[in-house]
Amino acid sequence: MSWASPAAPGVQTTPYPYSSSINTAYTAVPVRSGFDHQTYPVQPQYPYSAPANPPQSTTTMASSSHQQQTQQQKFDWPDSVRSYVQRSFQTWNLDSGVTRAEMEAKLKQTISFTQDHGTMYTTDWNSMPLPQDIIKYERQQALRAPAMAPATAAAAATPAVANPKKRKSSDLSGPEPTVPWRDAKSLSLEDRITKPAMDGPLSAKSKFQKNAEKRQRRGDGGYQSSYRSPSPPPPAGPIVGLNENLEKRYLRLTAAPKAKDVRPERVLHQTLDLLKKKWRKDGNYNYICDQFKSLRQDLTVQRVRNEFTVSVYEIHARIALEKGDLGEYNQCQTQLRALYKAGLKGNSTEFKAYRILYFIHTANRTALNDAIADLTTAEKEERPIKHALDVRSALALGNYHKFFQLYLDVPNMGAYLMDMFIKRERLAALANMCKAFKPDLKLRYITEELAFESDAEAAQFIIDHDGRDFLEERSEYIVFLTGKAGMLFESARSEAFRRVDLRGQI
Repeated sequence: MSWASPAAPGVQTTPYPYSSSINTAYTAVPVRSGFDHQTYPVQPQYPYSAPANPPQSTTTMASSSHQQQTQQQKFDWPDSVRSYVQRSFQTWNLDSGVTRAEMEAKLKQTISFTQDHGTMYTTDWNSMPLPQDIIKYERQQALRAPAMAPATAAAAATPAVANPKKRKSSDLSGPEPTVPWRDAKSLSLEDRITKPAMDGPLSAKSKFQKNAEKRQRRGDGGYQSSYRSPSPPPPAGPIVGLNENLEKRYLRLTAAPKAKDVRPERVLHQTLDLLKKKWRKDGNYNYICDQFKSLRQDLTVQRVRNEFTVSVYEIHARIALEKGDLGEYNQCQTQLRALYKAGLKGNSTEFKAYRILYFIHTANRTALNDAIADLTTAEKEERPIKHALDVRSALALGNYHKFFQLYLDVPNMGAYLMDMFIKRERLAALANMCKAFKPDLKLRYITEELAFESDAEAAQFIIDHDGRDFLEERSEYIVFLTGKAGMLFESARSEAFRRVDLRGQI
């Protein structure tokens, strides 16, 4: 696909493309540190897959299916959900015993449940078991039947007899006799996963289930299936932490959290103060990022959603921006968006501006248009947002002169985001200069127009893109041979816009 080039002064071109892929350049910009403001909260949810829908008539199911398809087409998937899906299919997470079709079905089931119940943005997808892990666990449950006593197995295999140890949604009306998070020894993964009931026939059975039924019909070893749908976690209130340690490593949850391992909110306030001091003093990002993820997890499992939660996510997002960690920034940005929508106060203007610049970087035109449509008239007049909208306008019009002037005057920490796509815009501007100014152009002009710090930096940029032969030293100045370099930089510009992935990385 060919893209129109940004125009040089006085040259008419077609609108600027938001294309893809870039070679990201991270430049240290003297802007403010990542914890100059206040913060953000998260709502934890633990439904790991969706319960089966009750039987419906053909007409009702067809109508419902049509509505769901319409909704899915318009739904904007959170970045945390996309990251969860990507993580599920990464090579090192795949399991040869679980087919891709089974994984896709389980993913669809899990995501649909959170969408239908309005918990997609508040679910901690980083702690969600992968679909292959859920499927393997379900298989293990089905294999436990032969080890059961005959009477117990027979009772479990009878659909009309309910297991008194498993609670159903209809049993949750009374008070919970114990705290909602039991000891890990007594709490199995079964207690934390929901899945369709198996009392009736499945519309699509896995190979494992079909083989089990064949053995049952043959009477191999008296096998009888005792598989039942795991019960959902009780909806009673969250735990209250008892841990007094200010520092704690982040560990992905594989069981229900224990109160003794979770820090209460008053301790988390002290933890945040400590982390800000250590970041200023040591600047150890690996340590800080791990501690912030642990802090966020403790907020999530206790369902703490207030202005303190907002500040935690905002500070972590700023630090991630400063270090160019788009993955962590993305997670914070997604949660901040949900928290702002919940009416919690924070620096929403600052982060809405970042969101616009982020979508310019990732060339996500659909998400960019949605972000702009969500802005109010008053928000568009706020300086950070107005600056981000001006950046978008300059690129859309191919006005590289205005774009680089905006780059030199970025409010807050927007310069870190612009650093991520400044290289490709310089290549695009050079390609246009080669068309507009022939046969040559002073290097000083390029330095000033493309916001380089010095002629040496501008020359090095050209040399890094194999343009050494197009720099010529004359008696008083150095010139760039635009007439000869056109094809080289047009090719470099096309490569820079090749593609950008979900996280803004090549």
